[in-house]
Amino acid sequence: MRKTISSASRIAFATMFLLCGMALTSVLAQEVMTDFKAAPASGVYAFASTTPKSLPDLFRHGSTAETVSIVGHLFMPTGNAKVPAVLLMHGSGGIYDAMLDYWPKLLNAQGIAVFSLDRFGPRGVKSTAEDQSQVPFAADVADEFAALRLLASHPRIDAKRIAVMGFSRGGIASWRAAVERIIRAQSPDGLRFAAHIQAYSGGCVGVFRLIAKPGVFSSAPELWLHGDADDYTPIGPCRDYSDGIASAGTPVVFVTLPGAYHKFDQDDQRHITVRGAQRTVASCPIEVDIDALASYDMNTHQQLTGDAYAQTVKSCSALGASVQGNREARDKAGEATVAFLKKVFGP
Repeated sequence: MRKTISSASRIAFATMFLLCGMALTSVLAQEVMTDFKAAPASGVYAFASTTPKSLPDLFRHGSTAETVSIVGHLFMPTGNAKVPAVLLMHGSGGIYDAMLDYWPKLLNAQGIAVFSLDRFGPRGVKSTAEDQSQVPFAADVADEFAALRLLASHPRIDAKRIAVMGFSRGGIASWRAAVERIIRAQSPDGLRFAAHIQAYSGGCVGVFRLIAKPGVFSSAPELWLHGDADDYTPIGPCRDYSDGIASAGTPVVFVTLPGAYHKFDQDDQRHITVRGAQRTVASCPIEVDIDALASYDMNTHQQLTGDAYAQTVKSCSALGASVQGNREARDKAGEATVAFLKKVFGP
């Protein structure tokens, strides 16, 4: 059944679980953790991050970006053995049910720790679906590297076996964390993610898409999970982009989920139209050279500047998209994720 909801109702549905999580956070996350050397058990923890405003800000050492305490929900598997871990990065709707239930249970059962971040709540934001400028995209990257350093300090977590899994907007952060220039700037000590998983990722077209030439992306393997009915971040551009990353030398697995819409892993099975959702049209030709930080038209290979750039960006923007949970698609995505991580992490 299809249902169209107003902005206010959409926020209520999309953030009901988030608000519960924020209430729990206010009770449990009293101390800002500087490290996990005391081997904390499952729980909710606050840690320091920053809010850089733009991609160039991520490259600046000694940045004066605003500091903020981010919240993470840590789910440790049973036992005392050293284990791998997966960092979960939410999308524009904020932290949601599957990040606190489905994915932690699935991965913990495989002996994998999970750290689910709430990056919007601590910044006083519920959702960026209708206004992405509320939280800079560069802040997503800063948050995931801050979380990576924290996880790597945990005595039970193997620092060389930490993967990142991002959903929608979080998917952009996930594959951005595989960009060598960003890794060098954000992790000068060499700490990096062992693998990158993108579920219904954004950024496959438009101002976030990087020219996938050799040396841009790391050799860490990537898994892309995408529904072929997705009208928020259409599958075609993401398949094309992942193919380009693979051609440039990164091992990539792309899994198509038949009939699945955006946010297929959420519990809510209703088909909901979010009329105010900001999205980029599939035909948007913009791509960015990460070395020169210059934008180009991928069809003509001409650099886009001034009015030409502004007009192209404007033509790429659209409103309205659908979200719908799909248990069958979620289970298939879960199976693909477990198989991928077993191959990456090993026994």
